[in-house]
Amino acid sequence: MSQLKLFAGSSHPELAKKVSELLNLPLTPMTLKKFASGENYARCEESVRGADVFIIQTATNNVNEDLMELFVIIDSLKRSFAGSIHVVMPHFAYSRQDRVASPREPITAKLVAGLIEKAGADHVIAFSLHAPQIQGFFANAMDNVNSMKLFVKYFEEKKIPDLVVVSPDAGGAKEAKKFADALGAGLAILNKARPEHNKSEVTHVVGDVTGKTCVIYDDMIDTAGSVCAAKEALRTNGATGDIYLVATHPVFSDPAIERLSGAGFKEVVVTDTIPVKQSFEGLSVVSVAPMIAQIIQNIHDQKSITNIFS
Repeated sequence: MSQLKLFAGSSHPELAKKVSELLNLPLTPMTLKKFASGENYARCEESVRGADVFIIQTATNNVNEDLMELFVIIDSLKRSFAGSIHVVMPHFAYSRQDRVASPREPITAKLVAGLIEKAGADHVIAFSLHAPQIQGFFANAMDNVNSMKLFVKYFEEKKIPDLVVVSPDAGGAKEAKKFADALGAGLAILNKARPEHNKSEVTHVVGDVTGKTCVIYDDMIDTAGSVCAAKEALRTNGATGDIYLVATHPVFSDPAIERLSGAGFKEVVVTDTIPVKQSFEGLSVVSVAPMIAQIIQNIHDQKSITNIFS
């Protein structure tokens, strides 16, 4: 069997270190730097010829820098005759630009998928894609890992009565229904209008939230405007219990931290697909590192990964 090699980009070293420790596999040394002009440079410090290599590089708020560094890392490993190159990108870059919503828009998620493969990646692993059809943008293998199992375990341990899972929009209703079924909870859906980018208005609440404890379930929190508006809509429609907020990707663009700090959620539960650099009261972070470590080991051992997250 080929050697297993693990690499870390500079976007999320904490996550890469956790995965390395769980696998009992040291990160393979790689020099990453920038020239004075801003150009990226990457060089592996040991042979990877014929190896099964995994690169952990997520998309942060410096998404364009993260992507360019990833391309350079992939190219360096490809030209070093790596046997197979797997990219672990927990938060997939540009995932919200997955379709043409109005004339003359790009489908940037497809562009990014093509660029990663063109650089030399054989396989990409991401968590909770904004739209599942993004898998179809890849010509090679692509795994969309659902983080729901982590949240189900987290809330099962709380044993909350009269619980309702709330989808903040119609697009997330299918995943919210799966989450609600797993918890034996009710389901509500918010009807949301977007007058412009990063702005939303809740127009209707579909479902019974009166007197209930609610869990707003989403794939990401960006500026937090939508989820804060969702919380107010639930209160207006009779939700008198605690309101939780759950999301896989803590993008937390300004002014998200300020909004969430003052919103009065019982708890905001996210994963560490993106490094959380600022905390606030009520924030809980569930790590995806154990799931990533098991996925990497199973892939290297040529075993199925489905049972890990389904």
